[in-house]
Amino acid sequence: MKDLQKNAGFMSGLVPSATLAITALANELKSQGHDVCSMCAGEPDFDTPRAIKAACIAALEEGRVCYTPASGLMELRKLVAEKFIRENGIATSPQQVVVAPGAKFSVFSAVAALCGPGDEVILPAPYWLSYPEIVGATGARVTVIPTRAENNYEPDPAELEAAITENTRLLILTTPNNPTGAVYRRETLEKIAEIAVRRNVMVLSDEIYEKLTYDAQAPHVSIASLNPEINERTITVNGFSKTYAMTGWRLGYLSAPLWLTKRIIAFQSHTTSNATTFAQYGALAALRGEAESEVRAMCAAFASRRDLVYDQIRDIPGVRCTRPQGAFYLLCDISSFGLDSVTFCKRLLQEKQLAAIPCTAFGAEYCIRLSYACSEENIRKAAARLREFCRQFRA
Repeated sequence: MKDLQKNAGFMSGLVPSATLAITALANELKSQGHDVCSMCAGEPDFDTPRAIKAACIAALEEGRVCYTPASGLMELRKLVAEKFIRENGIATSPQQVVVAPGAKFSVFSAVAALCGPGDEVILPAPYWLSYPEIVGATGARVTVIPTRAENNYEPDPAELEAAITENTRLLILTTPNNPTGAVYRRETLEKIAEIAVRRNVMVLSDEIYEKLTYDAQAPHVSIASLNPEINERTITVNGFSKTYAMTGWRLGYLSAPLWLTKRIIAFQSHTTSNATTFAQYGALAALRGEAESEVRAMCAAFASRRDLVYDQIRDIPGVRCTRPQGAFYLLCDISSFGLDSVTFCKRLLQEKQLAAIPCTAFGAEYCIRLSYACSEENIRKAAARLREFCRQFRA
């Protein structure tokens, strides 16, 4: 008789998010009465704007609870296409837009519709920890290329080109970046676009943090906006989670070439059917600009916290960090202490009750990620505890 437990499909090797382990340990300590200071959050610490919630509530009361097309409400797809054209300079149409239950699923469906066994996907490191798992779930293989703090954590064009083979199908970019906070420069994206077009490689541009940028000299640029040739090879992913504090709503979207969009819609129709119907009506309010004052206030708060956390952390002996330009993360190099990031974070939590994210699973074994999606009081407390923890290694 077969041993069914030994039967393995492409997805059988997936492992839980590495951030969950440290979060679970932090929660356990909290339940025991410890004063745990957390810098783990991957979501805004703000409530969803009132107008968005009101639109969702109205949709529920009006009975808008049935299926929509797998690709989302046409009204919403039209607004998404208009947003891409107006704000990002991306030529697209409602037919090229797919609304999904979260930007993460948008990434997954795009990779699944494009890649399979024998294909290769290039990831610049550090990367968001779910990308390798998503790629592996399709049977494709990840090729990692390093990035460096002194180069704004952007892919080096020469290293990118050297990593491309006849099996390369996709390059995944994230700007603004998780976990580095880097916002890619236009000139870098232009070089990447030239390589992708010439070598016939698709690009997945994850732009979920696009509106959380803080420096006028470092604006967000969508690679698909650069020219028609790269637009024909780009999947642009975005969503409502970060900009509108709608993480639990699970609403994402993408724009892609029509031939690929058709595949993604077919895939989504057999997996999730459609994103939650009444939540999509809340998204309509967001894209109509009914929450712009709250969005600006959140962005201003994050900008202030960015300055605070960088000023508090950068002069801790042994810790190296680069001032982030977007998102809400500070990446810290802790290699001088001789500990890998998992060991460092476990000890930091156990000894100082400070929870931070180890970046081994992000492709940065000797870095930790601090989230400043928290109060300024929490940031100051965290910085003091990190300083105390690091001091023991300098005695």
